[in-house]
Amino acid sequence: MNLAPQFRAGAAAILTPLDRLRWLLLKLLGPLAKPLVRRRELRVMAAGCAVVCFSLAATLLSPFWLLALGPVILGVPHLVADVRYLVLRPGLHRRLVLWLPVGIPLLLAGTSRFSMAGGLTACAAMALLARGAWSRKMIALISIAALMATVWVMGDVAALVFAHAHNFIAVMLWWCWRPRSGQKQQAVVPLLFLTASILLVMGWLEPWARGFAWQPAGLGPSYHLSFLAPGIAEPWALRLVLLFAFAQSVHYGVWLRLIPEDDRPQETPRTFRASARALAADVGTPLMAIVILLSLGIALWAAFDLTAARENYLRMALFHGYLELIAATWLFVERPARLEAAA
Repeated sequence: MNLAPQFRAGAAAILTPLDRLRWLLLKLLGPLAKPLVRRRELRVMAAGCAVVCFSLAATLLSPFWLLALGPVILGVPHLVADVRYLVLRPGLHRRLVLWLPVGIPLLLAGTSRFSMAGGLTACAAMALLARGAWSRKMIALISIAALMATVWVMGDVAALVFAHAHNFIAVMLWWCWRPRSGQKQQAVVPLLFLTASILLVMGWLEPWARGFAWQPAGLGPSYHLSFLAPGIAEPWALRLVLLFAFAQSVHYGVWLRLIPEDDRPQETPRTFRASARALAADVGTPLMAIVILLSLGIALWAAFDLTAARENYLRMALFHGYLELIAATWLFVERPARLEAAA
């Protein structure tokens, strides 16, 4: 059965009103809209600042609702973005040489208790097989070996550290995704993100008013402390939970807003309808249908059992942090050569 016509018709019915709404908002902005539409760097900077500010405000307003609803609402779309921009758009899925040495350790990382070992083994395979200079390959391999040794010494704590670190890896990946113009204002977003992170860790920002009290049943402080900061003394434990809530929200914004904007070849933004067509072209209409059904299924499950829906999504998504680490290795080894060729 050909799903493409039904998908296009459904997407048009949903997205056409959104395109009209965005046009009206741009019209209301008047002269301010023109530079945002014409200049990608300015638009990405504005979007990045909005992502960081919204994430910080949500963390201060109700961090536990943010931790509960973020994965349920944005989790599956962000996984699709991971696969789209890290595998499909660069064409890595067409390199058969990567399938076994990178794919099998990544599969083990997402489905077994040897997650860190599998993820780092996949990174080492990518470092060896990426099309880049041997000097960069050796730097990557030495770094991966040092990480493996650190993981061996840290034991089970290493997975917890990586869970926190992978939100920052996403910001780093975005920053490396496309050559920057060198203008100083382009550092505003990462600096704003790091500043907010430091303020949360140091305890200089506290949730507003009822921020701690406003929480979903069963997903309050004790639940998240047991997963995100086990055995850590207060006040650092709660600060780490707040940092994770903030950084995870920024992580989603990076994959759903900033990287798509930077990855597009044209300077001007797409309409929502054009974005949907491009997504279907990249991942295929059947997979798009599966993704939509999976997203709706998790959301419906969450309406009846938020804790179970969230936990099962997180189990399903375990692989993606290691995929981002593999992509960071690929970017380090191979991207300079690609940039030189493009120049």
